[in-house]
Amino acid sequence: MTIKKNEELKDTLIIIPCLNEEAHIAHLLEWLTSEYQDKGATIIVADGGSTDSTITIIKDIASRNPSLKYLHNPKKLQSAAVNLAVKEYSNGKKYLIRIDAHSKYPKDYCSKLIEEAEKIDCDSITVSMLSIGSDGFQMLAALAQNSKLGNGGSVHRLLSEGQYVDHGHHALMKIEAFSAVGGYDETYSHNEDAELDIRLRQANFKIWHTATTFIEYFPRDNPARLFRQYVSYGKGRAKSYLKHKYKLKLRQLLPIMVFPAAVLALIGVFTNIILALPFVLWLLASVLLALDLAIKEKKIAGFFAIFPAVIMHFSWSFGFWAGLFLEKLKNDK
Repeated sequence: MTIKKNEELKDTLIIIPCLNEEAHIAHLLEWLTSEYQDKGATIIVADGGSTDSTITIIKDIASRNPSLKYLHNPKKLQSAAVNLAVKEYSNGKKYLIRIDAHSKYPKDYCSKLIEEAEKIDCDSITVSMLSIGSDGFQMLAALAQNSKLGNGGSVHRLLSEGQYVDHGHHALMKIEAFSAVGGYDETYSHNEDAELDIRLRQANFKIWHTATTFIEYFPRDNPARLFRQYVSYGKGRAKSYLKHKYKLKLRQLLPIMVFPAAVLALIGVFTNIILALPFVLWLLASVLLALDLAIKEKKIAGFFAIFPAVIMHFSWSFGFWAGLFLEKLKNDK
């Protein structure tokens, strides 16, 4: 199918959920409007009630760019933001492209996604996320997230080849498929993308991971923020597991057991030290993977990436078990 250059995105909604993004939103919107408004795209910023200057920035840029629309998202969550944008602006549109304010995108990102969608038999396209950090803890977290030490071999955390997948970082989706399964579950603050992918697969929709483009992601820049983020991820995964009762993969089962292993180790200190063995084995495996990363990267920082990796493993596991407990309490009421 041949698409005229000035019309290549006329069937596309570009949706940006955001909340208090004054540090990033101007640069992001200037790129999107300069690159895509002349190609027919409709660009929606669904803001969850920012208290900084984000809304002022959005409205200022929108006043100069008719393709850019501001949309208030009263439910605040990203899942609700995308659902609302689709509800309000999807009439006559074929695709939605989700853009996250905390990431960095190649200039031709949206065009590459549309080209892939027109060539491949699929209903959703995911992309790889390459973590980048300026210095200090953020740099170590990026090293961990880009390696098996931190990502366990997840396809969308690597620069992977094009392939059909069960899940990945959401980039483009056919609005027909998105709407057919009910969009994002708005009870999710995290993991809404993985949960939606379960429903897409159950409805026999196809998810394609593209190798034609990728995004750069900025990890949390301190241990406390990284810990809270991965606790939320763990809770979201537990919620999806209870909702759909699917079979967990080995790369998910192993980190799930980190928190129970830590509890056993603590008990073992006072009872039988052999109980600490699973926890010790996890630490040893982390050390070996960190050494391997340092060798591959040819820099000592690779080894120190073990610290954010351990935080990610432990907090994700803690969040998963806390999520199971909280969901059970909710269901028992």
